[in-house]
Amino acid sequence: MTPLADIWPPFGLTLTTPRLTIRPVFDDDIPAAVAAARSGVHEPGKSPFSTPWTDLAADELAPNMAQWYWRCRANFTEDSWTLLLAVWHEDDFLGVQDIGAKNFKTLKTVSTGSWLKQSAQGQGFGKEMRAAVVSFAFDDLGAEVAESEAASWNQQSLGVSTSLGYEPNGIFRDGWGDKVQEVQKVRLTPETFKRPNWTLKVQGHEELRTYLKL
Repeated sequence: MTPLADIWPPFGLTLTTPRLTIRPVFDDDIPAAVAAARSGVHEPGKSPFSTPWTDLAADELAPNMAQWYWRCRANFTEDSWTLLLAVWHEDDFLGVQDIGAKNFKTLKTVSTGSWLKQSAQGQGFGKEMRAAVVSFAFDDLGAEVAESEAASWNQQSLGVSTSLGYEPNGIFRDGWGDKVQEVQKVRLTPETFKRPNWTLKVQGHEELRTYLKL
């Protein structure tokens, strides 16, 4: 039987750090992703997400997550793409790290976002998984800029950005659910990137580059 990665090359990507295996979310991973999200991602009433998906009722959360994973795959083109990557520590599903771009061949810019279940927070996993996708973007895709953003109060996320060398790139007001939020944008380049003291192992990147026509 033809491997699924031969049909849809993004499925063949795997990033390996000292503690983590980071690869696309497969359908078989969705129950683990739902369980991780249901276990808690943030304090009640203080969502760090512009779309407050974690506030959904339990019976709505699961289909919403599944639809999001399927939608990102269906809308994946060389000109506009979002890759949702499952983050595993041994056999434990910790969360999701995403990386995406629009008009990448011209702009050479990626954006990232992520979530971790609360039991995995405060252990350096957030920094490790962000460092992995940024390293991949710069070294294997040829990105020149990596962007991210977080609510101005979210010092945990902004602290990860600062520790990796991101620089402030402006504040803007946005509607997050039914609330107005001040959002801090941050920007990283290969020159400002504070690289980790470990080497990222990457598999499947050549096939992904070919699929994106890079």
